[in-house]
Amino acid sequence: QVQLVESGGGLVQAGGSLRLSCAASGRTFSTYAMGWFRQAPGKEREFVARIRWNSGSTYFADSVKGRFTISGDNAKSTVYLQMNSLKPEDTAVYYCAASIARRTVLTNEGSYDYWGQGTQVTVSS
Repeated sequence: QVQLVESGGGLVQAGGSLRLSCAASGRTFSTYAMGWFRQAPGKEREFVARIRWNSGSTYFADSVKGRFTISGDNAKSTVYLQMNSLKPEDTAVYYCAASIARRTVLTNEGSYDYWGQGTQVTVSS
């Protein structure tokens, strides 16, 4: 199986930046794609971004497009989420997820097989 551990969350002012990391361990060679989701208090978990390992293809939710960047380091089995121009509405627990199948759609929770424990991101106004 695959274990995922997120890190890098914290408190930042609006307009600031944070970089989240997701370190994968275990059967990391089996992962096809990695995604980031977030969940704010009282809301359902929502898709943020994803990356396909082989192609490097990335995709972002409209709410973060142009502000967030996702990247991966195969040697370190780590995925990053660079968050710039942060807004208070970005405040949420951010979760890393891994898919072990060649799925076409990677914007739903059900498309992922493994999840990290989450890291809190708080953006103050």
